[in-house]
Amino acid sequence: MIRIATFNLNGVNGRLPVLIRWLGQNDHDIVCLQELKTSDDKFPAEAIRNAGYGAIWHGQKSYNGVAILARGREPVERRRGLPGDPDDTHSRYIEAEVDGIVVGCLYLPNGNPAPGPKFDYKLRWFDRLISYGKLLLREGVASVLCGDYNVVPTPIDAVVPRRWLGDAVYFPESRQAYAEMLGNGWIDAVRRIHPEKGIYTYWNFSYQGGYDRSSGLRMDHLLVSPPLSNRLRDAGVEADVRGWEKPSDHAPAWIELDLSAQVAGHVNRETG
Repeated sequence: MIRIATFNLNGVNGRLPVLIRWLGQNDHDIVCLQELKTSDDKFPAEAIRNAGYGAIWHGQKSYNGVAILARGREPVERRRGLPGDPDDTHSRYIEAEVDGIVVGCLYLPNGNPAPGPKFDYKLRWFDRLISYGKLLLREGVASVLCGDYNVVPTPIDAVVPRRWLGDAVYFPESRQAYAEMLGNGWIDAVRRIHPEKGIYTYWNFSYQGGYDRSSGLRMDHLLVSPPLSNRLRDAGVEADVRGWEKPSDHAPAWIELDLSAQVAGHVNRETG
């Protein structure tokens, strides 16, 4: 078995104690991190290495930033940045091969205030992701595209859907773009395992401390390509991490894949 997790840290250095504690308490083989909020030279590679993980990262001072960690090995970088806009300077996508699987870690733009230029950028970025996702699907590679999509796909993915009607994460255009990815063949792994359950990966910070449970949203997703569909064994969210001291406003989501046999001619390493 192999476990893949995604976690928007909301600042990798500020939340480093949370990250290291979380890594130590779990056996995730591949970890995708978003919203690092740090330049490349200040990424805490040594602390992560001491926790048992190799890493690649694509940083940006104060904003954005993505990383891929692999337990006991070094991820092999395949790409940083999505194709389609050479002038885009945001650090929002990085891709690696680990254990024969292509893993894309993404931090999709939030898009607020919407409508407006930030929302327009979100939709353009989403279009690029859809196009690149089609390329991966055509190649037939065992792939996972995971991260903070900043999209709440359906009403079941919000505790109180009406609260988000004016927010870019719930706009019809955002939800339609996500639905287009699924229509192209990507599989929402968490929803495949839990088809009718309210599961959430984000909660607002509360001014009184703790967090507002009524604000729960599911907008951190792990999409798997068809070659991995029948390998999916389990998925979930570690919601308890949201209640730790000085937490992120997100909680980690994860999937478990059975790769004990060859997958699409691409995976041939026995795991488990």
